[in-house]
Amino acid sequence: MERIDWQDFEKVELRAGTIVAAEPFPEARKPAYRLKVDFGAAIGVLQSSAQISVHYRPDELVGRQVIAVVNFPPKRIGPFQSECLVTGLYREDGSVVLAVPDKPVLNGAKLG
Repeated sequence: MERIDWQDFEKVELRAGTIVAAEPFPEARKPAYRLKVDFGAAIGVLQSSAQISVHYRPDELVGRQVIAVVNFPPKRIGPFQSECLVTGLYREDGSVVLAVPDKPVLNGAKLG
């Protein structure tokens, strides 16, 4: 495991947001969803591709808060432009479980 300085961690903008739209992403190489996540007025709504289809359906994702990195450069994934990275934890089988706040917080709240 590589160690980083505190200043490196401070550069990463991990923010809470609420999923406002989720739909299948059939063009993705691995099963994924296209998400729209609201990070509040200062950041706005960003889109992301997330490989979370093993444990979640699109209809149960809308309204859930997630934690995402919002200051990576946009990344093209096939025909889709991902603007943030929704975070999750890998299980032993390679599937992903979302990393989420355990209580509601304001959209845009910074993880610190």
